[in-house]
Amino acid sequence: YQHKLKLALIGQSIFGQEVYNKLIKEGHKVVGVFTVPDKNGQADPLALAAEKDGTPVFKFPRWRAKGKPIQEVVAAYKSVGAELNVLPFCTQFIPMDVIDCPKHGSIIYHPSILPRHRGASAINWTLIQGDKKAGFTIFWADDGLDTGPILLQRECDVGQNDTVDDLYNRFLFPEGIKAMVEAVHLIADGKAPRIPQPKEGATYEGIQKKENAEISWDQPASALHNWIRGHDKVPGAWATIDDQVVTFYGSSLLDASVPAGQELAIKGASRPGLVTKNGLVIFGNDGKMVLVRNLQFGDGKMIPASKYFSADETTALELTEEEKKMAEDIRAIWKGILSNVAVIEDPTDFFKSGASSMHVVRMLEEIKQKYSGLQLQNEDVYMATKFADFIQLAVRKFRGEDKEEELAIDYVSKNVNNMTVNMPYQCFINGQFINADDGKTYDTINPADGSIIASVSSASLADVDKAVAAAKEAFENGEWGRMNARERGRLMYRLADLMEEHQEELATIESIDSGAVYTLALKTHVGMSVQTFRYFAGWCDKIQASERGATIPINQARPNHNLTFTKKEPIGVCAIVIPWNYPLMMLAWKSAACLAAGNTLVLKPAQVTPLTSLKFAELSAKAGFPKGVINILPGSGGLVGQHLSEHPDVRKVGFTGSTPTGKQIMKSAATNLKKVSLELGGKSPLIIFSDCELDRAVKMGMGAVYFNKGENCIAAGRLFVEESIHDEFVRKVVEEIKKMKIGDPLDRSTDHGPQNHKAHLEKLLQYCETGIKEGATLVYGGRQVRRPGFFMEPTVFTDVEDHMYIAQEESFGPVMVISKFKNGDVDGVLQRANATEYGLASGVFTKDISKALYISEKLEAGTVFINTYNKTDVAAPFGGFKQSGFGKDLGEEALHEYLRTKAITVEY
Repeated sequence: YQHKLKLALIGQSIFGQEVYNKLIKEGHKVVGVFTVPDKNGQADPLALAAEKDGTPVFKFPRWRAKGKPIQEVVAAYKSVGAELNVLPFCTQFIPMDVIDCPKHGSIIYHPSILPRHRGASAINWTLIQGDKKAGFTIFWADDGLDTGPILLQRECDVGQNDTVDDLYNRFLFPEGIKAMVEAVHLIADGKAPRIPQPKEGATYEGIQKKENAEISWDQPASALHNWIRGHDKVPGAWATIDDQVVTFYGSSLLDASVPAGQELAIKGASRPGLVTKNGLVIFGNDGKMVLVRNLQFGDGKMIPASKYFSADETTALELTEEEKKMAEDIRAIWKGILSNVAVIEDPTDFFKSGASSMHVVRMLEEIKQKYSGLQLQNEDVYMATKFADFIQLAVRKFRGEDKEEELAIDYVSKNVNNMTVNMPYQCFINGQFINADDGKTYDTINPADGSIIASVSSASLADVDKAVAAAKEAFENGEWGRMNARERGRLMYRLADLMEEHQEELATIESIDSGAVYTLALKTHVGMSVQTFRYFAGWCDKIQASERGATIPINQARPNHNLTFTKKEPIGVCAIVIPWNYPLMMLAWKSAACLAAGNTLVLKPAQVTPLTSLKFAELSAKAGFPKGVINILPGSGGLVGQHLSEHPDVRKVGFTGSTPTGKQIMKSAATNLKKVSLELGGKSPLIIFSDCELDRAVKMGMGAVYFNKGENCIAAGRLFVEESIHDEFVRKVVEEIKKMKIGDPLDRSTDHGPQNHKAHLEKLLQYCETGIKEGATLVYGGRQVRRPGFFMEPTVFTDVEDHMYIAQEESFGPVMVISKFKNGDVDGVLQRANATEYGLASGVFTKDISKALYISEKLEAGTVFINTYNKTDVAAPFGGFKQSGFGKDLGEEALHEYLRTKAITVEY
């Protein structure tokens, strides 16, 4: 934008202030600000900003008298010599003498998609009429009411439970400021359009006032909800209860069975409301329900609707000396804001004394500066508008009396790795750690020495039902279901921060419970888990903005007009079943995407490695996740996992584990046709050509097999080495194995720790015996290490033929299976590499990039590594082909697994 203009800003509010600041920053000259007079001794924010800069400020109470312009006011306006009038938000009638005076005329911001919803209550009517799109228009002022030519428009989706504040804060305010500045730039450069407003679709609605905001009860629930949220916060939809006017705030549609509650008669309603633990439930004439969270009485007092019958039971607190000082500090803050009030007394009402919503923010920020431990929300001010009531509320929060009962945790504590680790060991259901319903437990074992770490609750069928019910309630009726996406992301970021704060403790627990080498547990098991939660936290408020939500052109049935658009929605309750090789990381890979999409979950960790999952549950509660959103059930896969996959209230199963178990889950999920994603077994081929960088191929090849003791789903299950370098490759591998230190996983110098559990070690030893019996050459290892614990030597087999068991089946351990292939036989080795029912990962080492890309095209695997291995990233999708499963973890594609698509068609 090349040109700058001399501007007159006519209007008021923080919106006007922000537009003013941005225009100044962009280099335009504001020659005059015309705003409203001070109210209760306080200047408007636009006036404050302009006065601070030395910009001329005029505060006219009116521009017209008896329908005619006031000449002195018009003369004062003309004296500034503006080239364009900018009206960001203006409640005064401005004469046409002023509108048409500047060279470029006047532009106005209007919060609707004109010509729909002309008039001063446009945002309200957008919600009242149930519009699916909201937006704003910047138009050229003319002598009509919001009828001038359009300069530009922007639109956004309207969420099912969006309020006026939601739309304004999320879109109309921030994007409106940008658009006003853009409009001025376009005018300055002579590029601003003037598009006549169409006559079709034009509506005008009057200003919504308190007297005409009474709720009409003979309507469907959706219409009641739209009426309430369309008046939230101003002027407030109301009804008569117990002979007094009660205003309703914070409504949401309630799609569930009728909850338990105490009946409340409402004048005009054909059916009593229900005061429940979550709020007031009201009924439409279609029998469907709306949940109302807050109620306000005629004296201004606001209460949670759930407290209607107990609102007057609170006894006034007797303050300590410290609390009395805090009360006086808050009194001084009120006095600084309410400068027009001589003395702040107990009955002083914050809003009736002249404060507005912007003063709420200021007041809370000033309190936070003095008392950082006192966490107050905007809603608290509306709940307690009188000074005495606000002090009582603040003191209760200061004492922690408003908090839910503190999470009670019984720990198993151990002094290990130069620290004390505290490990929960009970089921985590609906925000509480509890014993299994039948009291059963089992021992989890340290694979480094075979000792018992803890006796862990073994969840029963009754526990599964409790956890699923809690997750369903949280999704359908709880705070989580009402929470906006950005707040959901904030909780996930907070959880990631807590995981990072506890990373040493988590890595230590992971090491003693799974046998992972501590340094690897810290970097990968825990480090990537933190990264995963941060990655998906960032996705929370971008799901609809990505390509997954779209408008779709469809055939029109003349003379009607139709609009079809798609919407992505969370699925509901998700069951997540994870393996024992990366206990925390597998939890993160699935849970983070699940939660980012807005679902709730019941997670079953592997029976042999439950401890980091239970520690994660503790951290999720500390992060502030509402009850029921995350539930963790340690125990038997055959019992807990099976019941979850069959449960009628579970809508999605995400599973990582063996192929046979994955097949069983698919059968069980068919009971109610659950959505399923499976990451299953693998026998990943790694092809090493003679033209590779051999030392790198040896190093990476060993990592491909021995990383995490070979307990790695994408481990290279079979190496194909070109004949001319085969012997040298094997020799170098054996040399490097001999340098590996096998030992205590908590020792920082250890390279190779114990296998995860005893049964798995025995299975690996049997696997090696089978290889020897079939004629493969055991070059190194194949035995248990003579020391306490479940240690196995890194193992190398050569001369492995395609028909052998070890060539076809996964070991899931530190066993390198090597087959040679003829020099130059690219297609032959490809055929052998693909001759498996698995297709999780694969790799190729060669300096010939054309050959590498050809191989990568032909390999039938979900991931192909070229001249590297094990390089996964939170942004890259991960999943297999064939009997290695379907669906993706990580990356944007993982979100698809936890969302459903709804198509909506509107005729207009």
